This record gives sequence, structure tokens and C-alpha cells, in this order.
Amino acid sequence: MASTAHAQDTYKIAYIDPLSGPFANVGELMLLHTQYAVDDINAHGGLPGGQKMQLLQFDSKLSAQESQSALQAAIDQGARAIVTGGSGSSVVAAILQSVSRWNQRNPGKELLVLNHSSIDPDMTGKSCSFWHFQTEANTAMKMKAIANYIKETPDIQKVYLLNQDYAHGKQWASYGRQLVGLARPDIQFVGEALHPIGRVKDFAPYVANIKASGADSVITGNWGQDMTLLLKAAGDAGYKLRYFNHSAGSVPGTVLAVSQSKVGQLTWVAEWHPGQADVPKAEALAKAYKARTGKDFLAPRIDMTPRLLAAAIAKANSTDTVKVAYALENLQYDSVVGPVRMRGEDHQLLLPQVVNTIAPVDGKAVKVGWDGTDYGFRTDAVYTGNELAQGTECKMARPQPQ
Repeated sequence: MASTAHAQDTYKIAYIDPLSGPFANVGELMLLHTQYAVDDINAHGGLPGGQKMQLLQFDSKLSAQESQSALQAAIDQGARAIVTGGSGSSVVAAILQSVSRWNQRNPGKELLVLNHSSIDPDMTGKSCSFWHFQTEANTAMKMKAIANYIKETPDIQKVYLLNQDYAHGKQWASYGRQLVGLARPDIQFVGEALHPIGRVKDFAPYVANIKASGADSVITGNWGQDMTLLLKAAGDAGYKLRYFNHSAGSVPGTVLAVSQSKVGQLTWVAEWHPGQADVPKAEALAKAYKARTGKDFLAPRIDMTPRLLAAAIAKANSTDTVKVAYALENLQYDSVVGPVRMRGEDHQLLLPQVVNTIAPVDGKAVKVGWDGTDYGFRTDAVYTGNELAQGTECKMARPQPQ
């Protein structure tokens, strides 16, 4: 007997993220991770009844307006879920607002938004939506992990806050002051600045201001070229700084930039890092990914995102979007980085976070070089998703399942 899971030849997912412009390398990395997972799901039988997943690709151009056009094209092509996150929280929020309006006006044709990288806590807090699921630890969770680490690192004394001038950059600074300040009341915050995202070509003036403040560390949410150019400017100035970041080490070129600067340490947070000990499933996935794609694997959560969707479809035994969303709530999944759970009250995935520092390969703490360098990742601390979980202001409207 045919069920709704078999109603279409394929279950279409639309990838909407930057594939051109200054952050194209980030978008391409995320696309390849997503495509790999979709191909692997299909190779292992696909969805219930043998239905296959199909990934549609759209360039957000890091623009809310362009993303709206991409979303409409995805809807026209029959997409049932949107995979996004690499365009920044403001773009993802715009996509989600449009999806919410579409879903309200088109019952039976609803879409889900699966967000793998935009980590604004408001998206699972006061601006939460039944249609949105976040598969990355949010800003507050990541900063809590860093604050826990800084609490045990007494040589950090003076901190400067340098961030991109958009919602997430401001939040990274705010949570830095709040959570690091709570963990280490003795720390001095000696300065703060915001800069345009993706438009600064030379960070030397910013580095000069940081140096004048006497800072030994920088809390920065920069990513992509904004991170690598900051590292280059500090390296050119011979200024040894410690940087605390949410995810920069996973972006191509960051490890190379650290190795070339020769000074400074970049500490960041992720669900896993290459070369991490005692995570055999992630290591096996990384090897299989490299064998198939020829590229390095960096982000289990992005690979996990279509797999969580497939698990929810199997649990619901339906591709009906409302039923799949309810199946995703409180879904427990045995991922390659350990058990994870999609918290039902706010749709925030609780997954482990590893505080790690880009450092030279020494054969002990750092065994694997990265980005074609003799620098890799050193594990500093590991926290479970439950240890980092925050309270939520989420109060979402819930449709009735049919």
C-alpha cells in the first residue's frame, strides 16, 4: 500500500548558501558535505519505500534578497526542506520568515528549514519557529565552552573584542563579555570594535588599536577571509595574540593563515576536529569522504543534517512536513560524534563541543597536519551538549498534525 512517503519520485532538498563572492569557499565546502550525505543515504536505500533524496543547489550570494529569489525557485522546483546556515544569521532569518509565511498560506505544501551553521541563539529563543531546526551549537553554548576553558587559563588577562558588524558578531561580543566575565571576573576587557563583514582588505589599523590597548587575547567571531586577513595583519606586525572563535578553524585557509603568521594562537569550538582521539566513527567518515570527494572532511554536523531529516522521515513513516517536524522533535540519533538529541522545546540540537587550538604537529597532542601545513588541531577540552545547554525563551506556535 502506497503511503505519503512514496508520493513523489524524489524528496527534494534545497541548499541555499554562498557559492560566489568572498565566502564562496565556505559555501562550496558546506555543499560538498551535504551532497556527500545525500548520496550516502541514497546509496543505502534512501527513504522509506526506496524514495531517493535529491539536492537542489542555489547561490545565496550572502544576500537576504538573493536568498528570497533562491527560496522561490526552490519552492517552484518542489523542495520540501531548505538546508542553509553559511550565509549568516540575518540571511537565514529572512529565509525562515518567508518559509513561515509560505507555510501558513499553503497547508500541505510546507517546508522545513534545517540550519547547520548560523548560531544566533534568538533563532531557537525568542524568534524560534516550529519550522526551524538548528543542528549546530548556538553562540551561547559555544561561548560557554570557551569561558569554561578560559577559567582554567590564568595567563589570559586582557581581552579585546573585535567582531563583524552584523547580528552574530555583536552577539559573540556580548556573550564574550557576559560569560567570560562570569567565569573570570579578574579579566579586563580593554577595547571593542565592529567592522563591515567581508569588506575589510587590510586589518592593520584594527591590529594597531588592539596592540595599543595592551590586549593579550581577542574574542572574535570573524570567519572566512575576515579571519585569515586578521591573522595575516597581526602576523605582519609580529603581534602575538590569542584568538577565541566559534568555528573559524573549520574554514579552508585558516590553518594556513595561522601557520604563515608564525605568531598567535587560534582557539575555536566544534563538534569534532581532524585528528581528534577516540572518535573512531568520525575518523572513518572523514576517510570515506576524502576517498570519494578528494577533499578534506571538517564538519560532521553538516553531514549529519540530511541524515537527521532522513531519520525523522523514517520515524514518521511519512514525508508530510508537519509529521516530519514532530518526528524531529526530541529525536535521538547515534551520530559519528556520539549520541545527539534535538531538543523539542526549541529545536536546538544538543551535540558535543570540543575546544581546540591550531598548533604545530608534535606527534603527541597534534598528530595530523592540515591545509597542507605542519599545523593541526590540539584538543583542549570536551563538553557534552547537556553540559552546555542553556535555558530558552522559545514559545512556538505548533500546527496540528493531520
